[in-house]
Amino acid sequence: MGVVRISPELGLLFDPIKGTVAEQREDVVQYALDPLYPKVEKLDNIADDLMNQLVPDNELMESYANRGKASYIGGLYTNIWMGFIIGLVVAFVILVSTLFTSPAGMEIVKTALKPATGGA
Repeated sequence: MGVVRISPELGLLFDPIKGTVAEQREDVVQYALDPLYPKVEKLDNIADDLMNQLVPDNELMESYANRGKASYIGGLYTNIWMGFIIGLVVAFVILVSTLFTSPAGMEIVKTALKPATGGA
């Protein structure tokens, strides 16, 4: 907020924030910071939004309403599927390694690879 000029001839100013009357001087420069307050508030909201992104169930500024747990649920389903796939790969590796390391397993592989004679 600016100052109110009481008397331009005498150089008197009134500061409504402080409630004081002062003499206008050439060596004092006063800046009005009122246009900066909305920008500072916007930056504060953006900083809060950046902190909210670290928690999966918080609402974000630019997201749709009631989408707070979307990241949490998406991560949960992704981890379930990835665990299932990795479990299948590990089970397959264990199965193949036990099949080729035992003599009975090698016999099973040989009979499976033997060509079919067609019942003759």
